[in-house]
Amino acid sequence: MKKKRVVSFGEVMLRFSAPDYQKIEQAEQFDLSYGGSEMNVSASLARFGIDACHVTVFPKNLIGEKAANYLKQLNLDTRYVVEKGQRMGLYYIEKGASMRASQIVYDRENSAFQNLDPAWFDWEEILNETDWFHWSGITAALSQSAATACLDAVKTAQKLGITVSSDIYYRSDQWKYGKKPQDVLPELASYSNVLLANEANMHELLGAPLSSGHKSFERTSHDTMKMYQRINKVVNTNRVQISSHHNKISSMLYDGEKLLTSQENDITYIVDRVGGGDAFLGGFIYGQLIYEDDLKSICFGTAASALKHTIPGDINLAGIEEIENVMLGDSSGRIKR
Repeated sequence: MKKKRVVSFGEVMLRFSAPDYQKIEQAEQFDLSYGGSEMNVSASLARFGIDACHVTVFPKNLIGEKAANYLKQLNLDTRYVVEKGQRMGLYYIEKGASMRASQIVYDRENSAFQNLDPAWFDWEEILNETDWFHWSGITAALSQSAATACLDAVKTAQKLGITVSSDIYYRSDQWKYGKKPQDVLPELASYSNVLLANEANMHELLGAPLSSGHKSFERTSHDTMKMYQRINKVVNTNRVQISSHHNKISSMLYDGEKLLTSQENDITYIVDRVGGGDAFLGGFIYGQLIYEDDLKSICFGTAASALKHTIPGDINLAGIEEIENVMLGDSSGRIKR
């Protein structure tokens, strides 16, 4: 049986983490790793045995080489990584504790990815024999050229009959090139089949009427699907935040007719919550490709996200069996021998 293939597109940043729950102003050294929303999704899928390819731009220097080698270590297909430009996007993080929230500072102005040329990407070739394409609103926020390249990709994916998923969560402070999210994201979303969004996103970004009450997600999703007729599934995660170290997460999916809800996973000791949403999406996409079952997909995605919260860095390093055990209710944390 031919392996399923997933392609994602987005910036990968060098991550500087203040160690031992220090604040950034205290830190005299930082732990280095890499992260980027779309790459995080593909890295999960590669770990699950999916043929996963991430498309990005790295600077043509030793820093870019090091980043490309990191993607290879994650078993990601890097054939379509472009090496041009001079600098890599960075971000700095201090992890919260108890009532103190985590904080992130971005430094990605004038990065190689931000300055990309859409002509660098032959999407017909890149997406050949691909089953799924994933993008996020963060990519469209970075520059007009990044948004154009993303639009080229989703148009090609739809022409080729590829399922397109979109995470339209966005960073409001990243939109600095004269466009608002409402100017760009609706057209991109119109080429998507699966949408990760909450009611506020669908209202503020896509123009859907905002519903209230206990069925608000269902109604807002229904209205969004009427407006954007390629969208056939809307998914979202729910988080109950008790403290920086203790959260409860679950997820839901609306398919145009019924609302499905996952189990709730209680995460009593969070090590690193960055990438938790990406871990959910990686697990959900795996479920769609392999289980072909919507409820099982969101349950697997929720368990994957819960486990990611126990792993330092952006990437979910949990395996399929580990995730399935949590999905089925094993939260004991018993040592494995």
